Amino acid sequence: MESDGATGSINNGDAEVERVPMESFKQRKRDTIDRFARPGAIVLLLVWGTVLLLRSILALRGNSSGDDNVPVYHLPNSSHTDEGCLKVSFANVRNSTFQPVVKSLQWISTPDSAYHDKGLFVTIADDTYVVRSVFDEDFSKVLLNASTFQYGDVKYNVDSLVASPDLSKLLIRTNTISNWRHSSFGTYFVYEHESSSFHLIGDNLAIAEWSPNSIDISYVQDNDIYIYSTKHSKTTNRITFDGSELIFNGKPDWVYEEEVLEGDKALWWSPKGEYLVYYRIDETDVGEFSIPYYVQEQDDIYSKIRKIKYPKSGTPNPIVELWVYDLANDYAYSADIQGGREEPAFPLLLTEVAWVGNSKLIAKTTDRSSDILSVFLVDAEKQVSKLVRENSSDGGWWEISHDILHIPKNETNGRRYDGYLDVMPVDGFNHLVYFAPVESSVPIQLTHGKWEVVNGPAAFDYQSNIVYFIATRESSTERHLYSVNLDTPKELKAITNTQDNAVYDVSFSAGSRFALLSYKGPDIPYQKIIDFQSYKHDKKIKGNVIGETLYYLEKNDALAARLSLYDIPPKTFQTLNLGKDENGYDIVANSFEILPNGFDPSLKDYYPVFFYAYGGPNSQQVLQSFSVGFNEVVASQLDAIVVVVDGRGTGFKGKEFRSLVRDNLGDYEARDQIAAAALYGSKSYVDSNKISLFGWSYGGYLTLKTLEKDAGQHFKFGLSVAPVTDWRFYDSVYTERYMHTPQENGHGYNQSAVRNVTAIAEATRFLLMHGTGDDNVHFQNSLKFLDLLDLAGVENYDVHVFPDSDHSIRYHNANIIVYDKLLTWTKLAFTSSFINN
Repeated sequence: MESDGATGSINNGDAEVERVPMESFKQRKRDTIDRFARPGAIVLLLVWGTVLLLRSILALRGNSSGDDNVPVYHLPNSSHTDEGCLKVSFANVRNSTFQPVVKSLQWISTPDSAYHDKGLFVTIADDTYVVRSVFDEDFSKVLLNASTFQYGDVKYNVDSLVASPDLSKLLIRTNTISNWRHSSFGTYFVYEHESSSFHLIGDNLAIAEWSPNSIDISYVQDNDIYIYSTKHSKTTNRITFDGSELIFNGKPDWVYEEEVLEGDKALWWSPKGEYLVYYRIDETDVGEFSIPYYVQEQDDIYSKIRKIKYPKSGTPNPIVELWVYDLANDYAYSADIQGGREEPAFPLLLTEVAWVGNSKLIAKTTDRSSDILSVFLVDAEKQVSKLVRENSSDGGWWEISHDILHIPKNETNGRRYDGYLDVMPVDGFNHLVYFAPVESSVPIQLTHGKWEVVNGPAAFDYQSNIVYFIATRESSTERHLYSVNLDTPKELKAITNTQDNAVYDVSFSAGSRFALLSYKGPDIPYQKIIDFQSYKHDKKIKGNVIGETLYYLEKNDALAARLSLYDIPPKTFQTLNLGKDENGYDIVANSFEILPNGFDPSLKDYYPVFFYAYGGPNSQQVLQSFSVGFNEVVASQLDAIVVVVDGRGTGFKGKEFRSLVRDNLGDYEARDQIAAAALYGSKSYVDSNKISLFGWSYGGYLTLKTLEKDAGQHFKFGLSVAPVTDWRFYDSVYTERYMHTPQENGHGYNQSAVRNVTAIAEATRFLLMHGTGDDNVHFQNSLKFLDLLDLAGVENYDVHVFPDSDHSIRYHNANIIVYDKLLTWTKLAFTSSFINN
């Protein structure tokens, strides 16, 4: 073989070997290496790439090694299940895909309603307000045939209306401006049906209320009370003259609106409209809290400041007096609610007022820490007051309630005296009691047992002496309707079908013959109208086992059709044994869990757990009602198990269970959440390093307190929204009911505050969010907490602040953002995607 040119050649046999220069040899060597190395490198890369790909696939789907299943958590498909069903998402929660239609009836009370109940109610059809009867289909009375009206040169929208008792006139509110949670201001008109005319009462009125006489209207303007006469079409009386920024007449201040009356009015007409009783609230000594607002106007360069008289724990409360106005004599006087006793060092709380006769009323007061309940009978005609009973809370507290229902005298029906129904603790559980006559100090007990009556008596049938009420007799997570007769106490009848787990609500017509029964879950809600005096009975039992169903107001068939397209993560109600208490007794708490779509219990160390908690005293989250919301979004979108636990301190399980937290908020509640987390963390299918806790308001406080007590052992992540962080910062009426004052219980306040931030730092990471315009739980709470984090050098957290949002966090699209943030942040936590500082 010959070599061509400078390369030479190699011959076999006896041929002479030609010498090759060194440079030429090196080049030939490189050529040879390149010829073989390039394909080898490509093969090597292909093999290594295949290994990496296989490892990635196994990491996503889970790898099996022998008998051990070692899955790796990953986010599921966000829109469909493996079977092709639609999943719950924020989009369909926010567009009300899963929202049941819930209708309400504005029942009408006329002078003869108690004994001639036609089931009258107001309804709206084609922008026309009409009075109809559930009993007489032919009855119809048009109140107003438009949702707008013209007065002078101005067109007004009807925001709300209330018919006079005789149905001849309407009280209309328009130009409504929201104030605090329950209160608003507006322009009020009277509409005369007969003359089809409108009459202006006034602008910027806080409230306006019909008198039972259908002539007079009481209203509050600039914190003073006036009487408007429809007979004369003008204001005829001014009852008070001292209304100001510090003196509230007939209208609650901030703390009485939020914590005591839970509404916007503090005045009540007597049954015949002869007297008007009202609160006079003096805030002079109450501390002032300033809230800056930053984004109210686009061009503002200075913040706007709103000042609130807000009594914080241990500081002066407003002074409240009870006044009675006599219309006939145009005279008002201050009723004695001290019982002749020396006025206490701190003002009393005036918690409930109710007329129990044409000229008599019951007034309930407590000391500021709700230890002692005092009940007064006030005689407006004689202008005298009498302390009729006084009860100790016996280690618990007196929860503020509005349960009194007047039972009028009627000798024909066996009622010799005016009396009233109330709810009182009996052997540690809240039950119905009957006081007759009204000055009685010892009641007749109507119900008993280890269950509780909820929200007092629902209604009273004036002809049959039957009392209707909602109770937890079947389960503390259920609500059924029952009845008991005044003549046969403790003999109860179930009105709803107690064979099925259910939550019911009810509203009654004026004479309690008819009712709107609302089934609220756990299945799809429905509403029906029932006649309790019908001789007919339902052929098919659905809801009620007593009374005839006249018709369904709402079946929610459209919701049922929509739900058939979705795979809603199942919710299971249960009780959890959280271990033993200090006395060796089992701690049994109500709970529910929501399992993600396609839940597979055979997976090992796979599922994250998302706890949601509120946990405040006497509260309840575990209720068997229908809902599809944020918790279902978390389960569907994050493939997480959602758990809600009502630990000790929560309501409807008796005094012993709830009063344990007295003077020591945050301790037992946190222990029970930790015990539940330990229980779930021990389950084979749970990844114990991905357990989180989310809460808002008291739940936000409980989240931080639990992270503090747990110190990263079980809860690795926390999401706290609008939390209290120190109970000295919260309002006196709520806090002192459970904690007494800081002066009396300094140690308890120190223990209950969120202070050990280095323990919280043991968690992997936590999130804090708050609105700067929160008038309820002041932003001060989060700022003080952030300062503690700074001082301790803690940095494993994230913060989102919502400018000018109040406690509900809704201002300027904030409610969308807050929930998006909660979901996104949790997603990062569960996928280990945080870059920790």
